[in-house]
Amino acid sequence: MSHAGFKDHFSGHAAAYAAARPGYPPALFDWLAAQCAQRELAWDAGCGNGQASVALAAHFRRVHASDPSAAQIAAAAPHPRVSYAVERGERCGLPDASADLVTVAQALHWFDLTAFYAEVRRVLRPGAVIAVWTYGLNRIEGADDPGIDALLRGLHDDTLGPHWPPERRHVAAGYRDLPFPFAEIAAPDFVLRCDWTLPQFLAYLASWSAAQRHLAATGRDAIAEAAPALQAAWGDPRQSRAVVWPLALRIGRTAASESR
Repeated sequence: MSHAGFKDHFSGHAAAYAAARPGYPPALFDWLAAQCAQRELAWDAGCGNGQASVALAAHFRRVHASDPSAAQIAAAAPHPRVSYAVERGERCGLPDASADLVTVAQALHWFDLTAFYAEVRRVLRPGAVIAVWTYGLNRIEGADDPGIDALLRGLHDDTLGPHWPPERRHVAAGYRDLPFPFAEIAAPDFVLRCDWTLPQFLAYLASWSAAQRHLAATGRDAIAEAAPALQAAWGDPRQSRAVVWPLALRIGRTAASESR
């Protein structure tokens, strides 16, 4: 059962979300693991369908992956070193000072940050690492019509603009407007890249929370309506295009000696 009190924009299309969302670059997890003195346990909070959780399992002996949505957990990819839990990030089931890394992938803007950061400090070992990241609107490389990015911006801002939750503004800001009370670590630039056909890209757009909210509010499928113009810009829908999202990261470390 999903936990009451959290803003749930994805449970209603959890399976489609899991199928359509892009994966993160392996180099990101290589770098994160290198920042950790130990690699016993990572906690992936707000794990959704487990994309980051499974990637962390390549580097950590155990991964605790939590999300308040039972539907998202049910759609998550199984892995022998990943334990999934239906729980809010603000109330984690892990013991004190047990984790070497906490990650939040594309979900920090949904959390009660004061309560969540208190849990992070409780769960992390002294001197351990917290990493949060987000990605906003993508760009398409190699499209025949340079106006494709303008079409996407119009879909995102104008057609779907009223249907984005207010928290979306934090994604647009790359989380720079959110408090982050940890000693920050400079991170390399990472990009998320997928080589997708047009149907794959349209499936991703349909997974946007605003697309689902627009459909529920108006009965109109904004992605289907935008598809002809996007196809004209894309070209052959079977042609793979590079879809690229820069990742905005904030990486921090707890104090070497935390009072608990």
